[in-house]
Formats: sequence, structure tokens, C-alpha cells
Amino acid sequence: MRGQNAFLNLLKGHWQLILITSLVFILWNTPAVVPLKILVVFLHEFSHAMMILLTGGSVESFSISPQQGGMVIGRGGSRFLSLSAGYLGSLLLGMALLILALRTNADRAVLAGFGGVMCLVALLYIRDPFALVFCIGVGAAMIAAAWYLHPDVSDLVLRVIGLTSMIYVPFDIFDDTIRRSGVRSDAFMLAEEFGGTTSMWGAMWLVLSCIAVALCLRYWLGTDSNLHFRRAAR
Repeated sequence: MRGQNAFLNLLKGHWQLILITSLVFILWNTPAVVPLKILVVFLHEFSHAMMILLTGGSVESFSISPQQGGMVIGRGGSRFLSLSAGYLGSLLLGMALLILALRTNADRAVLAGFGGVMCLVALLYIRDPFALVFCIGVGAAMIAAAWYLHPDVSDLVLRVIGLTSMIYVPFDIFDDTIRRSGVRSDAFMLAEEFGGTTSMWGAMWLVLSCIAVALCLRYWLGTDSNLHFRRAAR
């Protein structure tokens, strides 16, 4: 009975997040989720770029593709940290978006800021047509949504992006570094340059990502994460 009550309380307090997660899983291999996957790839490449800049390097180019691939070319900075930043950085950014949506009223500012960052990255570093159109288009849409639509829309968008990152990143780590360890991934290049094996680095990142997701769910969800559709206020 006690376990049943706990389960019912979980459903009651978090049914919206459970529904979003379920829909992402159900639609995972359909075109509907592809834009979200590409957005997580943007976070992955953005994490590489930020680490290059933070460790004293410069970013020469930034690209993402319709096939959910991406590449950042940089000069200088810490090669070890920049290679390590992609998967874990995009996961942490996704978790941060979710936590900000759940625990603050800054949804509009966060979504508009995210959109602004995408547009800025596009203008500074992106030259290929798809990535340019995607980043400016999605970035502008985020800014417009934050400015013109109900604040709960911003909250919901941040939740969807955050949850998709939390689903996509561990799966991508496993797929790129363990299931297909011969693919030239971040872990493959790390093993080439610093020793170890692709699977070793991938397994370490996978464990860290699962721990991070578990801690996020344990300490930041609270007892009720549902949106209650408050009135819009400017």
C-alpha cells in the first residue's frame, strides 16, 4: 500500500514531465523529434566551443547538419577539456534549462537568452546554409515565443528541450562510443591523443551522465513539477 501511494503521488506530482518523456520516446525515430535532436547537437557543439574559448583558444567555425552531426573547429585551448565537454556539457546545459524551468520564474528571459545565443553563434561562426537557417530560425522563434506568448509556453519549451537532452545524451554516448566504438567520435579522438580506448572514455562519460541525471531527478523535481497555467504578466 505504501509503495502504491508513493507511485500515485509520483504520477500526480509529475504527470506532465512523464507525459513529455513518454511522447519523446514514442516519437524518437520519427521526423517529429529530429529538430529537438538537432537542437541537442547544437548544445553539444556549443559546449565544445565554450570550452575552447574558456581555455584560451579561438573558434574558427561551427556547424550542425540535418543528419544530427556537428563539428567545431578551434585553435588553441585545452584539447582534453574541449573534447570532453561535448556530451557532458550538452547534458549539463539541458539539465540547467529544465531546472530553471522547474524552479524559477525566469522562463521568458532564459528562453529569449537561449535564442539570442543561437543567433549570435550563427552570426559569428556559422557559414553553411542549413546550420545558419536552423540556428537563426530557431533562435528567432524562441525570442518571439518568449516575448509574445504566455509565459507557460516558455516554461514548456525549456522542459521539452531539457528532457530531450537528458534522454538523448546518454543514448548518444552509448551509441557513438560503446556500440559503435570504431566511429570517429570525441571519445575516439580522446583515446588517440591521450591513451585508453574509445569504450573506456565512453563508459566513463555514460556513468557520469547517468549519475547527473539521477541527481537532477532526485534533488530538483520536488513533490510537484506540473505547470498550473498561471496568468500571463509582463
